[in-house]
Amino acid sequence: MKQATLHQLRVFEAAARHGSFTRAAEELFLTQPTVSMQMKQLAKTVGMPLFEQVGKRLYLTDAGHELAAVCREIFERLTQFEMTIADMQGVKKGQLRLAVITTAKYFVPRMLGPFCRRYPGVDIALEVTNHKYLLERMSENLDDLYIMSQPPEDMDITCQPFLENPLVVLASADHPLAHERSIPLERLQDEPFIMREAGSGTREVIEELFSQNGMSMKVRLELGSNEAIKQAIAGGLGISILSRHTLALVGATNQLVTLDVEGFPIRRNWHVLYPSGKQLSVVARTFLEYLQTEGKQIAQETLSNRVFEPIA
Repeated sequence: MKQATLHQLRVFEAAARHGSFTRAAEELFLTQPTVSMQMKQLAKTVGMPLFEQVGKRLYLTDAGHELAAVCREIFERLTQFEMTIADMQGVKKGQLRLAVITTAKYFVPRMLGPFCRRYPGVDIALEVTNHKYLLERMSENLDDLYIMSQPPEDMDITCQPFLENPLVVLASADHPLAHERSIPLERLQDEPFIMREAGSGTREVIEELFSQNGMSMKVRLELGSNEAIKQAIAGGLGISILSRHTLALVGATNQLVTLDVEGFPIRRNWHVLYPSGKQLSVVARTFLEYLQTEGKQIAQETLSNRVFEPIA
């Protein structure tokens, strides 16, 4: 492997990530034959095939998977070195790779704005995905930091709470329960629910709550996004239980209200986490500190401006 060049490893990493020599060539501004030649030379250096082709797509061999992991580590360390040097020079520069679950999209971009203005040399790569795929990204160490509300219990992680994430019962403004106070949880058994797909962190919490009380939900509709759920609620299709942060982008029409149900809001927290033992870059550490102070305040202000209480 001492004969392998850094350029060959960069080409390999791009080809492995895309599963295509053509797309790797486009990303790196090379010709496809050049990429193929570089990969042949690298495979010869390794002494084993790195790719196998099935149809038009490339798949990594076992040796290829091992080399891909090594490449990620090499390039991550090089990136950290570049950011460390920039920090020594008094300049915050580099890339922040951030992965968040879908509900966090209502406040994370607002926190990133002031951070990017303060550190214009920092580039942000923001991945918004569901709970399941975020855990997969974390297990593969694809990002610097992860934001979610329900941290995994079976992974070795470092986890810090930084912001409240209250769960509320949402209904349309003309719902019969909108004017009532101290509604017993049992009253919700007969209400049609609109919920996220199975595996959603919020849904798991609500199903557990109902199960603990010997109740079951009547799920009328499953939707893949919080925005679709809010539209369905406004259309009178049912009620739902979502993070209060999902109200951050609701317009001024006040088509939705939070029902005054006993035991709600359910108090939860947003957490920022990363695999234990991971060496955070200078930029990641800087953002982590920002998240616990100014970023937290920005998110709280966003939430307080968009709370729709029960109708009097």
